[in-house]
Amino acid sequence: MAGMTEVSSLTGRLLVATPALADPNFDRAVVLLLDHDEEGSLGVVLNRPTPVDVGDILEGWGDLAGEPGVVFQGGPVSLDSALGVAVIPGGAAGEAVPLGWRRVHGAIGLVDLEAPPELLASALGSLRIFAGYAGWGPGQLEDELAEGAWYVVESEPGDVSSPAPERLWREVLRRQRSELAMVATYPDDPSLN
Repeated sequence: MAGMTEVSSLTGRLLVATPALADPNFDRAVVLLLDHDEEGSLGVVLNRPTPVDVGDILEGWGDLAGEPGVVFQGGPVSLDSALGVAVIPGGAAGEAVPLGWRRVHGAIGLVDLEAPPELLASALGSLRIFAGYAGWGPGQLEDELAEGAWYVVESEPGDVSSPAPERLWREVLRRQRSELAMVATYPDDPSLN
């Protein structure tokens, strides 16, 4: 295609909403990108817990989900579908992976929620269940990045299962070795400053 530049994959990285991002679906969101290529992008918001227990909607998976053991709202698209994201300790490239798990990046992968939970139970380091996802069409995410809507940072396996998701936005920014660490102190409502 003329004019189409090659997309450098951001799969496995985090999108951290800038304070300037106006979309309420992504206010202070931390999104793990599960797929990013020239056809678009797909990710899940890691810091939007719902009050719904995993065991209430997915039999057998509730005991395997990390704390808090609730379903997270992964994004505004397909809220009636569920995605499982799990960290497999030692799940580095080249090692055998358990049935029912597909590597996305490093030790982070997608879980086949149709598979029997027992297949993965012994291998799981952490599991999080998401209702819906965040999706971008071809070039859409690149446009948002150019507009300054997102910071792109490296993910860590513990981000997927943060026991305090409400603090994840600040924690991810605070660990950056750049001026981004200062953004973590940005007030919830700057008009009150």
